[in-house]
Amino acid sequence: MAQKIGSEKIDREDGYLYYLGKDGFVWRTPMKTNPRGRKAKVGNERVSREEGYLYFIDNNGYIARTKMNRGGRARGSKSSRKASKKSSRSRSASSKKRRR
Repeated sequence: MAQKIGSEKIDREDGYLYYLGKDGFVWRTPMKTNPRGRKAKVGNERVSREEGYLYFIDNNGYIARTKMNRGGRARGSKSSRKASKKSSRSRSASSKKRRR
């Protein structure tokens, strides 16, 4: 679940991509379908970032953050990993038989 961080609402226009820049301000940049647009800073609120969070502009137009998922695939028990190894071995053996 995302946390609302900003108090300033950002009004969006079609043809622009909105993001939180490294400087902490919200920026908009034109999409490829909008050749006449220019990059511009939107809003006056500055947000300080914390490591381990993904920052974005939510559907309501406020800056929000959510914890980043790190660590790759979900780890299961050892028995489930052994079962998956056995099934992959049997597939590779059967494919070798077909090749001959």
